[in-house]
Amino acid sequence: MKIRRLTLVLSLACTFSLPVYADTVEVLHWWTSGGEAKSAAELKKIIESKGHTWQDFAVAGGGGDNAMTVLKTRVVSGNPPVAAQVKGPAIQEWAAEGVLTHLDDVAKAEKWDSLLPPVVANVMKYQGHYVAVPVNVHRVNWMWANPEVFKKAGVQPPKEWSEFDAIATKIEKAGFIAVAHGGQPWQDNTLFESVALGIGGPAYYNKAFVKLDPAAISSPTTIKAFDTLRMVRKHMDKDMSGRDWNLATAMVINGKAAMQFMGDWAKGEFTAAGKVPGKDYLCLAAPGTADAFTFNIDSFIVFKQKNRDAKATNDFASAILSDPFQEVFNQNKGSIPVRLGHDMSKFDDCAKKSANDFVASNKSGGLVPSFAHQMAQPSAAQGAIQDVVSNFMNSNMSSKAAVAKLLQASKKR
Repeated sequence: MKIRRLTLVLSLACTFSLPVYADTVEVLHWWTSGGEAKSAAELKKIIESKGHTWQDFAVAGGGGDNAMTVLKTRVVSGNPPVAAQVKGPAIQEWAAEGVLTHLDDVAKAEKWDSLLPPVVANVMKYQGHYVAVPVNVHRVNWMWANPEVFKKAGVQPPKEWSEFDAIATKIEKAGFIAVAHGGQPWQDNTLFESVALGIGGPAYYNKAFVKLDPAAISSPTTIKAFDTLRMVRKHMDKDMSGRDWNLATAMVINGKAAMQFMGDWAKGEFTAAGKVPGKDYLCLAAPGTADAFTFNIDSFIVFKQKNRDAKATNDFASAILSDPFQEVFNQNKGSIPVRLGHDMSKFDDCAKKSANDFVASNKSGGLVPSFAHQMAQPSAAQGAIQDVVSNFMNSNMSSKAAVAKLLQASKKR
């Protein structure tokens, strides 16, 4: 990350806010779509009920990339927000810079170590100290489908990538777009990781995209994954470039497209549109990934502040893991609660399936972190790999050439 080497970007100076006062909690996040905005509003409500002032700092677009650019600039300028939405290895990178405050007091008081799954708690810690608080667990390897479109095309949703081409072709002949997609790098990688997982399985995925093992990356399996990605790419519409993910979701909701490959935050859009799972839309594991679960955990880091009111900071962290917030937030967001043993009776069938699959995949070895959503790789490698996949999606690059570039990208540190 090399935060101290970053130079202040003057063009972003307009994003700076006034100094934060003792009872004000300024929160940087990228929850700006319909379902996400409703979720953020719930957190604001809880914080304000505790007597604090919520100062919203929402940065839209880029799957969080834009927000991270602004955050780095704020930190370099000596004016960080109180809390910022950050996840995966980036949590430890920020902690290593010495700019985060410890949350151990509230974590101990509320027994986070027993409340959170170990795989989640470990991501939230740096050198044994809690420096972040998790919000939820997202499943990334979902396929969202419009059953009416499939019915009109006379086909069933694909269960394996080997049958995808034929099914997508019939959907297009019936007058529909097969795959709703937004041509943005993070969306390209969201699709690619589901393809790679479906082609190679969890063990291969873990070696190639978590451990960044050169032999796994250079294997024929990776070439096959890129070949499959090229095949899926041809079933997208010509206007996909630059499209935001929620607009692609709307194409499925409105019956313009048959399916979208996106994490379960997409379910928040279906919910906001009044759609019912199993009737108006289907939530299915991406082809070949029924026994696997790529997870993406939203979380917040808290920065050291001069003249800070520790109570406001602790109340913020406590509110995030409270039962009421976990209940309402995750129903709006489409994710599942991060708390172990949370009552799922009020959640829809998609969430219940996600919760069951989360537990099952953890036992079977199919639970793997999402590399497309900054959960698996160092930030430098993640960015370089993202560029390779997106360039492949938008060029005539061969699969063999893509694998060679992917190998070089994986060495970035």
